Amino acid sequence: MNLRAIEKQIEDLREKIRHHDYLYYVLSQPEISDKEYDDLMRKLKELEDKYPQYKSEDSPTVRVGGGILEGFKTVRHRQKMLSLDNVYSFEELRQWGERVHKGLGKEEKVEYVVELKIDGVSANITYEHGRLIIGATRGDGETGEDVTSNIKTIRAIPLILRGECVPDFIEIRGEIYMDRKDFDNLNKEREKNGEVLFANPRNAASGSLKLLDTGIVAKRKLKFFAHSLGEYKGIEIKSQWEFLQLLRIFGVPCNPNRKLYKTLDEVIAYCQRWQEKRKELSYDIDGMVIKVNSLAQQEKLGFTLKSPRWAVAYKFPARQVTTRLKDITLQVGRTGVITPVAELEPVECAGVVISRATLHNFDEIQRLGVRIGDTVVVERAGEVIPKIVKVVESLRTGREKPFKIPRTCPVCGAIITKEKEEEVAFRCINPSCPAQIKERLLHFASRQAMDIEGMGEKVVEQLVEQGLVRDFADIYFLKKDDILKLELFKDKKTDNLLRAIEKSKTQPLSRLLYALGIRHVGEKAAYVLAKHFKSIDNLIKAKTQDFDAIYEVGMVMAESIVKFFKQDSIRQLIKKLKEAGINLKEEQVQVTVKESPFSDKTVVFTGELEGFTRNEAEALVRRLGGNPTGSVSKNTDFVVAGKNPGSKYDKAQKLGIKIIGEKEFKEMLK
Repeated sequence: MNLRAIEKQIEDLREKIRHHDYLYYVLSQPEISDKEYDDLMRKLKELEDKYPQYKSEDSPTVRVGGGILEGFKTVRHRQKMLSLDNVYSFEELRQWGERVHKGLGKEEKVEYVVELKIDGVSANITYEHGRLIIGATRGDGETGEDVTSNIKTIRAIPLILRGECVPDFIEIRGEIYMDRKDFDNLNKEREKNGEVLFANPRNAASGSLKLLDTGIVAKRKLKFFAHSLGEYKGIEIKSQWEFLQLLRIFGVPCNPNRKLYKTLDEVIAYCQRWQEKRKELSYDIDGMVIKVNSLAQQEKLGFTLKSPRWAVAYKFPARQVTTRLKDITLQVGRTGVITPVAELEPVECAGVVISRATLHNFDEIQRLGVRIGDTVVVERAGEVIPKIVKVVESLRTGREKPFKIPRTCPVCGAIITKEKEEEVAFRCINPSCPAQIKERLLHFASRQAMDIEGMGEKVVEQLVEQGLVRDFADIYFLKKDDILKLELFKDKKTDNLLRAIEKSKTQPLSRLLYALGIRHVGEKAAYVLAKHFKSIDNLIKAKTQDFDAIYEVGMVMAESIVKFFKQDSIRQLIKKLKEAGINLKEEQVQVTVKESPFSDKTVVFTGELEGFTRNEAEALVRRLGGNPTGSVSKNTDFVVAGKNPGSKYDKAQKLGIKIIGEKEFKEMLK
């Protein structure tokens, strides 16, 4: 195939992907499955990687991200992004309508466009001659942050406008948001990784948009609805309704639940309808936006210093009640994060009796200025989760008590700490803390860690609740009579579990380090540490600077390891493990084959493997005498590329390093 034919094939693939993006995000009428879409994208990326001269900044492949940004520069909006005035009742909405008629003259007829008020993050997307050139946050309304690289990862936002009437220049404003389902999945993943949870989808969207790693942003599944017009040139637009219709032609998604009405009575009826049925949506809305339709009338009405006179936001009535905060208690999550909880005098709110409300973190307590004994306003956020929104300071008696941030864990008494000063979460880092012990024991016994077959969730729960196991070491002092007390355990099952426990004592140090659950130390890092330090004693003695020579260990991980082993509770745990006869050294990895294609080779994996997990593949390479690492350098011998390879693939190409696929990798294992 000649180069001209290849270039055409690349362009055809790009156009096909853009067409399917349009069908999915604008028309909500997808024609192909997710897998078929991914196959098109993968084929395009393979061609662009093979023929880099045809790469383009507006190719759909930029949506996978993968670059690390240095920061965000400030950009000025051509036309200010002013905030809307809010009204909280239909009476206030009618008063706004009267001001509109007064400003225009009673004889002028007015049409109103009503749209859902998406609870997201405002963004300004700028196109020049149909190509996206800047994506920016709202900022202070005059200037925002240039987040173009992150904006490009949002598949709902077209990189090139469609149609024949594309303007020379246009600013399109809208909301970046996250579906509730994607938000729940993100928080589950963050909880699993011991990260602080996002309070709501809006915060998750906002936090995602500010990330410097575009690869992570691409995985957050952010979405976008356009709703407003900024500056534009080279096209005539007479009304808001016409603008919304043009967006559909351009391939820019706008919310389908929009209406054009001639009276405020119709507007109010539509607002009432959505006030009742907003739960049916997959995303959050917190009200409705009403705009005068005619752009000429908008111009005539003009602006105040902060808001347009021709638009207003009707905010749904908050479901709020007032009650007294009796106390603030602390919960310790399975990853050690300390969460303050408000204990309230029971009060009914929207048909539910509320007696507790999360305060999220200690910074939130300080922001609210809440004290024990205060009268507080409680709201059911998202109709479900109760939260404190403000303190009624006028009702203070002087007997209220400020809350003091504790220095120790309320459950085990270990010191609590922040990993970084800028973080909001304090956490208990004692792995034997009873509040965390069940989940930590399950991790300790898991296949990738100490591999204690038979020690599942129900067994661990009973061992902890019956007081038979209080830390990891207690597992190794269990007697047959102890285990026979557990539900459904007879002689054979008990003997099997005891054999599995005994067998786990011989696991290498790398497995133990991973099993201990040290913050930031995953399976691979545990292997690297064990290989470098050889014994647990050497690791315990290590200072932060001793990790400088280990390429795979950064400052954050090093500080976490040193802090972990400084704890008295950890040193006592290690002492008990020694008494139990646990192997605390890393033996030399036994190469199962004297010579193999991996012998003394440095191997890097990138992308998603279908036949192995990343950890399984790296373990196989080690057993065959190879050295799997996490980054590509001139010393890398070859890269194994799976599905959707990232920046490591690109770097390997630039350095001329051999790249193989999963099929070839499997052949080399034989």
